[in-house]
Amino acid sequence: MKAKKLLSIIAIAFIALISGCAKDDFQENVGVCPIVIATSPENGAINVSLDKTITVTFNENMNASTITGVSFTLQGTTAVIGTVSSTGKTATFNPSAALKPNSTYTAKITTAVKDLTGNAIQQDYVWTFSTGGSVSPMVVSTDPADKATDVFPNKIVSALFNMQMNESTINATTVTIKQGTTPILGTVTYSGTTVYFDPTVTLAANTVYTGTITTGAKNVQGTALANNYVWTFTTGAISAPRVILTDPTNNASNVVANKIVSATFNMPMNLLTINATSFTLKIGTTTVLGTVTHNVNGDVAYFTPTSDFLPNTTYTATITTAAKSATGIPLANEYVWNFSTISTLVGPGVNLGSAERFGILAGVGVSNNAGFSEIRNLDVGICPGTRSSVTGFPPAKVVGGAIYAFDDLTPPGTPAMLLKAKLDLTNAYLFAEGASYSAPITISGDQGGKTLVAGIYKSTSTLLVQAGDLTLTGSATDVWIFQVASAFTTVGGAGGNIILAGGAQAKNVYWQTGSSATIGNYTNFKGNVLALQSITMGDHATAVGRMLARNGAVVMTHTNIITKP
Repeated sequence: MKAKKLLSIIAIAFIALISGCAKDDFQENVGVCPIVIATSPENGAINVSLDKTITVTFNENMNASTITGVSFTLQGTTAVIGTVSSTGKTATFNPSAALKPNSTYTAKITTAVKDLTGNAIQQDYVWTFSTGGSVSPMVVSTDPADKATDVFPNKIVSALFNMQMNESTINATTVTIKQGTTPILGTVTYSGTTVYFDPTVTLAANTVYTGTITTGAKNVQGTALANNYVWTFTTGAISAPRVILTDPTNNASNVVANKIVSATFNMPMNLLTINATSFTLKIGTTTVLGTVTHNVNGDVAYFTPTSDFLPNTTYTATITTAAKSATGIPLANEYVWNFSTISTLVGPGVNLGSAERFGILAGVGVSNNAGFSEIRNLDVGICPGTRSSVTGFPPAKVVGGAIYAFDDLTPPGTPAMLLKAKLDLTNAYLFAEGASYSAPITISGDQGGKTLVAGIYKSTSTLLVQAGDLTLTGSATDVWIFQVASAFTTVGGAGGNIILAGGAQAKNVYWQTGSSATIGNYTNFKGNVLALQSITMGDHATAVGRMLARNGAVVMTHTNIITKP
């Protein structure tokens, strides 16, 4: 064995001499040159995230002083500026700015790089990779923060991402809270760029919990978190007060102009902390003036506006963590809810009832055939169709809303909610079809290039908007109802758009269609479509309004946008 070992050492030494890797003494690894054994990204990798840090792994510990911005470089169309560092067997190149999307990069390790005994790699190591179109999503903060202590046991846990995420990937599988290895039951919701985990029961006192967001969480482009995000926090022994009821409720509509807004707590509050600073009402970013009062027990707060609410307006109410219980404990989380006020219209509007919450409501199918379509600040519903009949989400997404199908088991009561919405849609359709509060004006054929004031317009067959844009001119309280006996079609491009003028509002425009409706390619559409059968949105067609199909499907062809009117 000793003879074999001696021969092995002699052979290694000979190879080392002819390769330039000889060392001064004959250790077992004498003469072994450093080599690159792995890179990240790998050679030939595609769809690399724009915020990627480039790493190289060697077969042995390296001399960090030889790994510099000269010996470790990254080249795109121009040289990439970055910071080079090294520890042990790993060298890192961290670009100073995000890489360019959809670009090819070449990384190089030169022969100036050496190991701890002065041996250099024997030839330049070069590899290439290509970027995708997005930066990797990441968690930028959590509440509670990592290693926080004395956390309220009834805290709603949240995490903030650095970009918009694909809501369908933010769920109870990708977002978890555990006590040791035991999962905690809770409800996961997503709004804006924040995910919330609301435990089903109060957490145990004085206990360590671990939150995890896995790489199953992806942004809207489909890029996943680079690594699981894990943090811990420890509960205290005291629970915080919570808002358990509001009037109006969250997302309530048709709220009367003289409404007094109230919030009910689960315990008496410190009345000095319930004031115009901790309990606010806003329209967008504009603060609404009012007076804050409370009941005798101190568990209900009231906001009385100085003047009546504006019609057709969305209000946001907020109670901050400055509000404290009678024992001085603040709310665990800021509480925010929204509601919208009733219309004051010239002519009866079409009451959509509970169907008003939907940007898409269909009978048998909802599909997104291609592209990153969006439904903004409205829900998507299908009834009596099932979840399997909703396709193309993602890449389509619902921002500020959710998708509901008739066979959904959660949230509880979904089927009943959808049945009520379809009933309200049917009633709204029948009202629009028969509306006659003013004499209907008969129209036919192509309405492109025309300007129409508020009123009821009736077509006994099909209706078309093609030879130019159709302009609807009037005030913010004017109503347009189009009664179309058969198909309704717009043809986008040079014409076919619906233009609003003089303050006219898309929410006050209704297109009742006796069969199906087609919103043409590249059409900019305004108003609420109430179709007996199906609705199709052509390529890149956009709508400020709603697509409501009583019996058929709603089809988004390619990259369509529906925005709440």
